Amino acid sequence: MTVRFSSKAHYGLRAMVGLAQTYGSGPVALAEIAQAENISRRYLEQLIAKLRHAGLVKATRGVQGGYQLGAAPTSITVGEVLRALEGPIAPAQCASEVESDSCTREAVCSSRQVWRKVRQAIAEVLDSITLADLCMVGEKERPAGI
Repeated sequence: MTVRFSSKAHYGLRAMVGLAQTYGSGPVALAEIAQAENISRRYLEQLIAKLRHAGLVKATRGVQGGYQLGAAPTSITVGEVLRALEGPIAPAQCASEVESDSCTREAVCSSRQVWRKVRQAIAEVLDSITLADLCMVGEKERPAGI
């Protein structure tokens, strides 16, 4: 079994860390983010739209316009970013963060509790890491002079 997040999660999180690294310096052009993170501009536009809708990113129009975080990097978690891009965390359809009536065996299913615990563990990890935490990791790994 493989639990995976899509390219939306990977690229969106990279873009958010990029914005976190420039937090407080004003808006950053989408083209600049796309180039720095090696993400297609068209794809990044789609990701940024979802992140804006969730309030995690705000846009500024005009010559000095661009995008910036909607809140401080210390207050935005990886979990929030991934939920904005992917939807609720759900290692199995019957164990989503959003309850559903998708399974007719739900009341008698012996494995559902396992999937709920897996979901809870994943959510706890993702919600415990902020963009600021990721920026600190990136600084430790970044070669001198960058």
